[in-house]
Amino acid sequence: MIILDTHVWIWWIHDAPLLPEDFKVVIQNHEGSGLGISVISCWEIAKLVEYGRLKLPCSIDDWMSLALNYPGIQLLPLTPEIVIESTQLPGPFHKDPADQIIVATSRVLKSPLLTIDAKLRAYPDVNLLP
Repeated sequence: MIILDTHVWIWWIHDAPLLPEDFKVVIQNHEGSGLGISVISCWEIAKLVEYGRLKLPCSIDDWMSLALNYPGIQLLPLTPEIVIESTQLPGPFHKDPADQIIVATSRVLKSPLLTIDAKLRAYPDVNLLP
């Protein structure tokens, strides 16, 4: 299983040109083994819609239902182990709680993270794809 960062999931669902071709290939290659989505990504998307920073083609309820039923998608719960790990990430890490949870999820599950986020890509203590 791999874990999709929130923006990667959104871009994949919408076939957005912002999603690099090599990311699309990685996603397609992992549909069978699982595409993990942290529950915090659901919250993050709902907040973006609430604040008007993300416009969806349908209601957030309908979008979430559709997006969580894409091939290979596995909704990953927020467990006590992940919560604790998010507060004990090694080295310096920025203050975004959603990013902390997503990285902690990747680390606890030992699953690589697919992200374009420069801050996460620069963090040495997470396994990244590609």
